[in-house]
Amino acid sequence: MRLEKAMLVFRKDFIEISRNKEVLLPMLIIPIIFAVLLPGISILAPDDVSTSSDFNMIVNMISALPESVQAQIMRLTPTQQNIYIMLVYFFAPFFLIIPVMSSSVIASDSFAGEKERNTLEALLATPLTDSELMLGKILVSFIPGMGVTLLGFLLYTATTDYLTYQSFEMYIMPNTPWLMMIFVLAPVVSLLSIGLAVIISSRVKGFREAQQLSAMLVVPIIGLLFGQASGFLILGSRVILILSLVVLVIDLVVFRVGLAIFQRENILAKSR
Repeated sequence: MRLEKAMLVFRKDFIEISRNKEVLLPMLIIPIIFAVLLPGISILAPDDVSTSSDFNMIVNMISALPESVQAQIMRLTPTQQNIYIMLVYFFAPFFLIIPVMSSSVIASDSFAGEKERNTLEALLATPLTDSELMLGKILVSFIPGMGVTLLGFLLYTATTDYLTYQSFEMYIMPNTPWLMMIFVLAPVVSLLSIGLAVIISSRVKGFREAQQLSAMLVVPIIGLLFGQASGFLILGSRVILILSLVVLVIDLVVFRVGLAIFQRENILAKSR
C-alpha cells in the first residue's frame, strides 16, 4: 500500500467536501453549539438544585468520583458543585458525538456521494489497490472530523473558563480525563464510525440513506451520557483508557471486515 496514492483520493475528496454545504454545515454548527450552549445552560441554571430532579443525578455522579476529586468538590458551594459536575463530567460524552457525526457525515459521502455524482465508476477504474482507496476515504473523513473536534474542545474550554473563573477563582478546564478523551478516545471512536460508515456507504445507493444509517452510531454515546447521569460509569482516566483499548480492537476488526467485503463489482452493481 502506497500512502502517496491514498493521498490522491484524500485531496480529490477534500476539494469536493469543501464545496458541499450539506456536509460542511453540520460539521461546523454542532461543535459551536456544544461549545457555547452547554456552558451557558449550566451557568444560567437555577442556583438551588436541592429540590430539583437534577439533585439525585449530581449526588450519584459525585459519589462515583475518586475520593481526591470528591474532597475538592465538597469545598465548593452547592451551586458551584452543580456547575462543576455538569461542565467537567456530565457534558463530556457530548464531545464524543462531534467526531462521530463529523467523520460519519464525510464517510457517508465517500461512496454514496460518488454514486450520486456519477463519478464512482471512474474512481473504481483507477489503478489503486482496495486498501489505498479505503485509506484515502478514511483520511478524508478522519482529519477534518478530528480537526472539528479539537476546535470544539478549544472553544468549550475557553468559554467554560471565561464564564466560571470569577466564581471558582481558577481554571476548571481542561483536566486529565478531558485531554485523554479528546486525544485518545475520540480518535479511535472516530475511526470506528468512519469504518462502519464507509461500509454502509459502499452498500447503499445514496448519501442521505447512508447518512441516516450512520446516525445510529450516536446511540452508544448517548448510553455513556446516561451511564454518567446514573453514576454507573464516570469517564475518568482509567475508564477512558479501557474504552479506548476496547474500541481500538473493534476498529481493527471493522477495517478487516471492510476490506474483506470490499468488492468493486458489487459496489458498481449497487450504484446502478
